[in-house]
Amino acid sequence: MKATVSDIARTCGLSTATVDRVLNNRPGASAANRQRVMEAAKQLGYLPVADQVTLPSKPANLEFFLPIGSNAFMQDLARYIEDYASRLPLVASCRIHNLAGISPNALQTAVENLSLRANGVGVIAIDHPRTRNILRDIVDTGIRLVTLVSDIPAAPRSAYVGIDNRMAGRTAALLMGRFLGGREGRLAMVVGSRSYRGHEEREMGFRSVLGEEFPNLTISSAVEINDEPDVSYAETMKALRNEPELLGIYCVGAGRSGVAKAIREARPNRKPVFICHDLTKETRGYLVDDLADVVIDQNARLIAEQSVIRLLGSIASSAPYLTRKFIEPRLIFRENVPVQ
Repeated sequence: MKATVSDIARTCGLSTATVDRVLNNRPGASAANRQRVMEAAKQLGYLPVADQVTLPSKPANLEFFLPIGSNAFMQDLARYIEDYASRLPLVASCRIHNLAGISPNALQTAVENLSLRANGVGVIAIDHPRTRNILRDIVDTGIRLVTLVSDIPAAPRSAYVGIDNRMAGRTAALLMGRFLGGREGRLAMVVGSRSYRGHEEREMGFRSVLGEEFPNLTISSAVEINDEPDVSYAETMKALRNEPELLGIYCVGAGRSGVAKAIREARPNRKPVFICHDLTKETRGYLVDDLADVVIDQNARLIAEQSVIRLLGSIASSAPYLTRKFIEPRLIFRENVPVQ
């Protein structure tokens, strides 16, 4: 039977009103009483535990650095992080920093606004020497670090929260080959930014499976669009003009909207198979309208929840690293689009 507020009050010798204030992160309880309540709640198994991650005994201050911009997936991720963190008594505060781009300079500028009270930081950033140095400086101050969506293995992070991106790219190639059923021809690839380790790994995985299992399919163009929809639109239109019989398009990162717009406007005689990532409001529409054939979704809600839990776990743990566990991607087709 799950412990109750009354059980916690009895264990720590305080009133149920005080326990309720602490668990719901409301004012009116001293620091000492907050500590007593959280320790009792932890002892009784009242506090949330995910995958046996030990959680801290007092509320923590979390901050996330995300290159949100106009990226629908990033917008969803930020919203889910804020929503989940607001419902956890163990999160004293949660602040989202919207990075002005993906460069190390953008991260450095944002990190200058990092609160002195911060206990844990989550980040989506490119794998670059300057980025790694910025993250080392953060960890050297005693703050715990978690990377999200695209890993930076050489950074002193406690955990990575996201899918296995190489596996995701291999899955995309397997689906592409199966959809095309042995036909011979050319494909186009739209890469968000190879500066992201995750995008680079997806491309590697995609190319590997094509070479291993589908030598009848060749990549005629692979353009890096730096997550700019206008660039992906222009490059996709160019590919469709240069290759009227183009068999398929794989969009590795953002830029999905530009690809979909180009397919819609070009109206090729036979629509190329279009595979992309991340289930958002717009990609739901692409599936329903038969523009996209499958979306490989990394589940923004689950990444948000696990990033908060893993940060709390890293703050509570004396170990430098938590056990590695990937998020399982979902394959979304027109017929199984989940309810929002």
